Amino acid sequence: MTGKDQVLPLPTKNKAVADFLSARRSNLVKLMDGPGPDAGQLAEMLETAARVPDHRKLAPWRFVTFEGQARADFGHHIASAFMKANPEMPQDRALFEGQRFMRAPNVVAVISSPVKCVRGTPEWEQVLSAGAVCYNLLLAAQSRGFAAQWLTEWYAYDKRVQAALGLKGGENIAGFIYIGRVKERPTERARPNISLIKSTWTG
Repeated sequence: MTGKDQVLPLPTKNKAVADFLSARRSNLVKLMDGPGPDAGQLAEMLETAARVPDHRKLAPWRFVTFEGQARADFGHHIASAFMKANPEMPQDRALFEGQRFMRAPNVVAVISSPVKCVRGTPEWEQVLSAGAVCYNLLLAAQSRGFAAQWLTEWYAYDKRVQAALGLKGGENIAGFIYIGRVKERPTERARPNISLIKSTWTG
């Protein structure tokens, strides 16, 4: 067998990684605490998050990070958007909505930003890649011992909030990733029965 045709041996199973993925569970943001990752740790997480399938290397996504006072400052935009959409609601509801980003020490908005590709990479593939970035960021945070949850909630789809984030035409918020410290371990939840959602194509 030539070197070109040689099949590499199956690598030894990385049990720690396999166990981590098999037991992975999102941490509820309401059960998070601080401190969150420092600048260096967050930079490493974003580098890891970007290592996803990305047809033709378009990088059709970007990040907006929030920490410290910026979380409360952006909360004013969320509260304002909520009251403009729901003017009949009491003012204390606006205060509640304005505290959304204060639930965790770090929040990362993952923006789906499809690129017009002359070679025709479908937009749907680019959107899926942004979703993979969200999940990879969860893994990057949790593998470093932090708590993490991927949420959208109503304000991810609100045009006023999107404008405050500086979204351009064709962009959408794939998710807000909340990162902090584990205050309480999550309990296991029901998982799908794979046998009910798996089939084998036989022609």
